[in-house]
Amino acid sequence: MSGAITCSAANLSALLGPNSTAAANYICGQLGTVNNKFTDAAYAIDNTYLLFSAYLVFAMQLGFAMLCAGSVRAKNTMNIMLTNVLDAAAGGLSYYLFGYAFAFGESSGGFIGAHNFGLNNFPTLTSDYSFFLYQWAFAIAAAGITSGSIAERTQFVAYLIYSSFLTGFVYPVVAHWFWSPDGWASAFLSENRLFGTGAIDFAGSGVVHMVGGIAGLWGALIEGPRIGRFEDGGRAIALRGHSASLVVLGTFLLWFGWYGFNPGSFTKILIPYESGSNYGQWSGIGRTAVTTTLSGCTAALTTLFGKRLLSGHWMVTDVCNGLLGGFAAITAGCSVVEPWAAIVCGFIASIVLIGCNKLAELLKYDDPLEAAQLHGGCGAWGLIFVGLFANEKYVNEVYGASPGRHYGLFMGGGGKLLGAQLVQIVVIVGWVSATMGTLFFILKQLNLLRISEKDEMRGMDIARHGGFAYIYHDNDDESIQFPGMTPGSPLPRRSDPPAF
Repeated sequence: MSGAITCSAANLSALLGPNSTAAANYICGQLGTVNNKFTDAAYAIDNTYLLFSAYLVFAMQLGFAMLCAGSVRAKNTMNIMLTNVLDAAAGGLSYYLFGYAFAFGESSGGFIGAHNFGLNNFPTLTSDYSFFLYQWAFAIAAAGITSGSIAERTQFVAYLIYSSFLTGFVYPVVAHWFWSPDGWASAFLSENRLFGTGAIDFAGSGVVHMVGGIAGLWGALIEGPRIGRFEDGGRAIALRGHSASLVVLGTFLLWFGWYGFNPGSFTKILIPYESGSNYGQWSGIGRTAVTTTLSGCTAALTTLFGKRLLSGHWMVTDVCNGLLGGFAAITAGCSVVEPWAAIVCGFIASIVLIGCNKLAELLKYDDPLEAAQLHGGCGAWGLIFVGLFANEKYVNEVYGASPGRHYGLFMGGGGKLLGAQLVQIVVIVGWVSATMGTLFFILKQLNLLRISEKDEMRGMDIARHGGFAYIYHDNDDESIQFPGMTPGSPLPRRSDPPAF
């Protein structure tokens, strides 16, 4: 804890006069006890803050589940919900056994960590269990992004394989590069930083969102579009999700969780920036929550009016995706930019998302949740945004003041930070493409990736999971009702396709 109380019995006894050594030792002992209590309280406050942030980030899994469920057709609801549960469960074990060690274990070359497998020799002097839990919640968020891209047509075993591989190896390596104190491109390095500055990706526009989005991109490309998504002539057919209500619910849950995702990435709250003032890390945390909010709100409104001009409709699901695109973009720079800059970030993030969706249609690319466009495209813009708008004062507060540390190009800091951000984009695309692209290709060759055409037409719930997600009871005759059925109609057989 900075500003710790110090006491020297020898110096104190000289001030108190002769025969005062015992009194001086007693006074210093009491002051030492008080100092230890303050230090213990500081650790407890910081760990409680980090644990609470981890709970918020984990709650985003519920948001992902609701968003995914609402964005797919009703006949695939149980399938997508189950994959969200397994992202957390499989990711928990793989991140415990391997992922955390690869991400934050000590390394010699800055490429990959090599200590603390299975949390061996843990906690350390710099990391406690709260930090592990927080980072696990981030890892499974990346896997959840990917599941949206390949929804409604992917075999269950493929989900288990890719989720474990992504959270246990692919994502942790990227996290080590940019977040570990000894990662080769980390802004936390004390010396020999990339371009003298390191890449700034505070809460993961690249590390989390681009990794999940690029992985989903390759999965969807290798699988191909859903049946009926494009006509023979190439015209796109909207296969809209069955519940806008679930989409909105999921969006609000994700919004709530983002206040743990971005402000929580400080990991500590009780750090003063100026001794004896009310300005400290708690101020940076509050500013980060504000920039996060402003970017998402701006992107939502821009998408609302942009889609109205393009389609002639006020589409709530498009607005929800625009909001999330603004959040994904600001995540990299939320702690180092002014609130006004966050508005710029959200505005351009919306344009990026709309443009990526138009490009996806032209290329006949099918992503049920627009995950690759939203997280990959807006995440990449977020990294570029940092290189343009990062504030010198905030960069020094968050990453430590050091001679020659660079900041945003438009803020007078030169182009080196922007160069580091572009390097991050390139290496993430390359790494995830080489690993996840290869994995999805192998799964396809082994016939483990895509379900049969028959099962896809019937719906994965009845074909693979033994029933439908929705069952209702009619109050008049107590007969069981499924969506799309009229009261009193016979129950469908397991061999019947769902009527929705």
